Amino acid sequence: MSILVVGLSHRSAPVALLERTAVTGERLVKLLHDVHGSPNVSGAVVVSTCNRIEVYADVDKFHAGVSAISELLSQHSDVSLDELSRHLYVHYEERAVQHVFSVACGLDSMVVGEGQIAGQLRTALKLAQKYGTVDRALNEAIQQALRVGKRARNETGIDRAGASLVTVGLRRAGSLTGRRALVVGAGSMSSLAAATLAREGIGEIVIANRTYERGVRLAEATDAPARAIRLEDLRQAIAEADIVVSCTGAAGLVITPDMVQGPVFLLDLALPHDVDRAVRDLPGVTLVGLDDLSAGEDAPAEADTDAVRRIVCEEVKAFQLSLVAATVAPTVVALRSKAAEVVEAELGRLGGRLPELDDKVQAEIAQTVRRVVDKLLHAPTVRVKELAASPGGDTYADALRELFDLDPKAPEAVIRAEDVL
Repeated sequence: MSILVVGLSHRSAPVALLERTAVTGERLVKLLHDVHGSPNVSGAVVVSTCNRIEVYADVDKFHAGVSAISELLSQHSDVSLDELSRHLYVHYEERAVQHVFSVACGLDSMVVGEGQIAGQLRTALKLAQKYGTVDRALNEAIQQALRVGKRARNETGIDRAGASLVTVGLRRAGSLTGRRALVVGAGSMSSLAAATLAREGIGEIVIANRTYERGVRLAEATDAPARAIRLEDLRQAIAEADIVVSCTGAAGLVITPDMVQGPVFLLDLALPHDVDRAVRDLPGVTLVGLDDLSAGEDAPAEADTDAVRRIVCEEVKAFQLSLVAATVAPTVVALRSKAAEVVEAELGRLGGRLPELDDKVQAEIAQTVRRVVDKLLHAPTVRVKELAASPGGDTYADALRELFDLDPKAPEAVIRAEDVL
């Protein structure tokens, strides 16, 4: 297994470029299938959020994998390969695992420590599982990343200190108590916005969504006075709102200058953006977008980020050791299976030569022989897994195979390999 990450984020590209590369809905599914269908790719997961698009793949050839994924990202966006390549980053094998773990912990987020990325990563994995594009190796890596993210939030204060983009953005609006808010959209980011507004004491929340029923469900689940409206009533709702949070998945603009009358605070968390930037020229109108939010705002304490980095390093090392152990497991199984066959054969011969032995004696002899063999095999099988992680460690498993004439590719060895880990 060789995990490859190819992507771009707020760290490597301006928001304007991220908007052009954003993929959602059917375009996201098409990209996922195309990556999975590429030569040399056995598994694929695509993470597409408001400030990153990343392809996680299980590949057998590094350069071919990078080339294919880069070309597909270009084909599925409005960005030429030449322009895109200047902003892409690539991580491979251990560095790729470290990156995925860091992303799950919020270390790579625009606002360090924000917890929403874990849900977005989980959603990306579920989509890949739904369409059958994630293989076992990649699934295990991302599942472990999610566990690492949970551990980081349980053991440090990074989740409490690192506010979400919604919190950071709404902080620009001042006090929310008793004011009227309009949330445009009813997806995960909109749900987070509604929950944050309710927690901060907003007076009323209006949910506007293309699918009215989804807006109603979100309004009913909000811990504040809330109601849903149809998207065609958006203009009137904007006129009545003090604060507007827009985060839809629309391909074009949702809010244009002719729909806005000040004073109003608009927070645009969509990618591509929902709100025409020309509204900034209107009197009494304040617009805050993703490109206005600083990664340094509400940054968690340095001790928390350092602690999370140590957790990531520790977990990456453990994960890499588990991969190494997996490579030698079939050899260990083959050795134990061969030893068991020899023991059973010799016990059978002993029973044939000494038929007068009663069952109790035969059972005692069998247990003693098996115990001796287990003790003799314990040290070499444990050591071969430990040594496999060292430089040239694969030679130890090779030596076992040669010395004992083992076949680690035998069906039984492959099937039972998991029991050894």
